[in-house]
Amino acid sequence: MIRLTTPLSRITVGCLLLIFLGVLFYRWEAIPLDSLVENYPRPQADEPEPLYWVAPMDPNFRRDKPGKSPMGMDLIPVYPLSDKVDESLVSLTPGVQNNLGVRTTVVKRQQLPTTIRTMGQVHYDEEQRVHIHPRVEGWVDRLYVKAAGDPVLKGEPLYALYSPELVNAQEDLLLALKRKDFGLIQAAENRLRALQIDESHIARLKHDKKVRQTLTFFVPQTGVVDNLNIREGFFVKPGTTMMAVASLDDIWVEAQVYERQSPLIAVGQEAIMTLDYLPGRRWQGRVDYVYPSLNADTRTLRVRLRFKNPQGDLKPGMFAQISIYPDAREKALVVPSEAVIRTGKMDRVVKALGQGRFQSVEVRLGRWGDDQVEVLRGLEEGEQIVTSAQFLLDSESNKRGGLQRLNRVEDLISAPHQHHSMNHGEHQHD
Repeated sequence: MIRLTTPLSRITVGCLLLIFLGVLFYRWEAIPLDSLVENYPRPQADEPEPLYWVAPMDPNFRRDKPGKSPMGMDLIPVYPLSDKVDESLVSLTPGVQNNLGVRTTVVKRQQLPTTIRTMGQVHYDEEQRVHIHPRVEGWVDRLYVKAAGDPVLKGEPLYALYSPELVNAQEDLLLALKRKDFGLIQAAENRLRALQIDESHIARLKHDKKVRQTLTFFVPQTGVVDNLNIREGFFVKPGTTMMAVASLDDIWVEAQVYERQSPLIAVGQEAIMTLDYLPGRRWQGRVDYVYPSLNADTRTLRVRLRFKNPQGDLKPGMFAQISIYPDAREKALVVPSEAVIRTGKMDRVVKALGQGRFQSVEVRLGRWGDDQVEVLRGLEEGEQIVTSAQFLLDSESNKRGGLQRLNRVEDLISAPHQHHSMNHGEHQHD
């Protein structure tokens, strides 16, 4: 033991003790009180403890503490079920969104541009197609056209016919001329005109007074021969379809549109036609007629269009690509068609709620445009929706919602059994 015998030694030890206490007090004051409070864990008011953590893309991957999923995503805590928790929300980190290629767009209200694209087939203009039928019985003595498709000009000889009825009609006119009976002359001429005898034949008959055994009939309009059903020597009678002469100045194109597009079609709308065998050329026409009924098998509506064909490039039977441009209507709430998830029972889109949260919602659709679709119910103007990777998010949203609902049912079923077991244990303890 050290004994402090001299006064100087006592003073030295006292000074050293004071210096030590001063240093200790300084160090204590240098520690901020706020840092002690901040570092001390504060209890969170009314925040329940997570039941477990699951992977965002695989609800079967569960852990009892935070961590990473096999895909490198942060595990999501699952809290006790509450009515305030939305079961269908999906949360993604910015890195995962970038890896999945998630893109979003804004729901807008604007006019819905619509172009109806379909296929069509070229036909003759039936309004400019003349069918040739004889009005008397007889024999085709000469045929001036030899095959269907031959071009003919109006006024050219078409065929020559021998008919006893035509011979009698000529003799009646000559008899009337011989009697100089104006009434009979007029009646005989009208009879020849009714039998489609040309005015030149009637004038020549009145001039030379000679009955001809065969009379020639002429082409009624410029066009091409179609449906040639006779040859020289054929016996014909009224009702026999000998041939038809069709004009190619105008042509018809018959197209079919889907049932959901039928309300957009109206007579007079602009139409553009292109053909594969004539690349680079476009024909502009109009909707000429909308048929009153739909095809029961294909659920499509027939539409007739009219196009000019001055050079005769368009041939009946050709197939063409048709684009019809309906008139623009009032503004509507529209979204890109690629954002819509169509199923057999409903249509859905995935909403982007911000902060990496996404939710699949049901929507009711209206008209379809080129690359946009009208939304009648389920979305509001200005909301964000997903336009890529939405199928994966929609699948995960529905899976998580179904899993949460399944867990809720299991909890409700197991709760009475747990309560019964607890009561049973208490009775045994007593």
